[in-house]
Amino acid sequence: MKPESGQALCHVAVASCLCLATVYTGVFDGVFVQVGYEHYAEAPVASLPAFLAMPFNSLINVAYMLLGVYWLQRNVSTPECSAEMQRARYLKDVFAAMALVYGPVQWLRIGTQTRSAAVLDQWFTLPIFAWPVAWCLYLDRGWKPHLLLAIECLSLCSYGLALLHPCGFEVALGAHIAAAVGQALHAHGRYGSACSRVYLALAVLSCLGFVVLKLCDHQLSRWHLFQRLTGHFWSKVCDVLQFHFAFLFLTNLNTCQRFPPARKIR
Repeated sequence: MKPESGQALCHVAVASCLCLATVYTGVFDGVFVQVGYEHYAEAPVASLPAFLAMPFNSLINVAYMLLGVYWLQRNVSTPECSAEMQRARYLKDVFAAMALVYGPVQWLRIGTQTRSAAVLDQWFTLPIFAWPVAWCLYLDRGWKPHLLLAIECLSLCSYGLALLHPCGFEVALGAHIAAAVGQALHAHGRYGSACSRVYLALAVLSCLGFVVLKLCDHQLSRWHLFQRLTGHFWSKVCDVLQFHFAFLFLTNLNTCQRFPPARKIR
């Protein structure tokens, strides 16, 4: 494992543990979260253990972990071993580690249906959307670790909105999505190619599917197509896809900006 990969995994692990410890202090006990199988269109199967009670909504979380592992082992294919390449690898590996952690966190929420797991699931979502913003700013302004840290800390602190209003999390998430799309469009305008345009469009469409399918979970269950594989399940498929297309977009953009067009991420 490359040193920057180990560093990325360590940073995500430490941040995750701090978030976990914070949640279990009870700081977010006043946050409104939905707990219980009635909030999902997929009917629980009583004969299965709790962690598989909603089998499709549970097993889809394996896809996040596989995605994380897949992107952790991908490297920038260039002969040099420059500082810029190491930084690009670090940015990629932090994002991959986030996917690797997010799968088990969501599965914990589905399997336990507890308030603390639901809060963790919501909270972890925000810095994931903030990381593409940080990555795009790196492309614009160069390597500024304090800026990356500030963005992630601001993102984590924004979850405090959930304490102020029942829809506080949705407001924070909407702001994160808008910031990510805005920064991506700006970065694409400066460094993009026809290939990155396709990846960006697919990422935005996947994000739209992620939001709409999750919100319409129960309404969609009236349709035969969404009775076993529900809107919530397909929203998670879209979430994994937006993760993947965001990786493709950002790594392609990084290649276009830092290296000659003949060199690729593979």
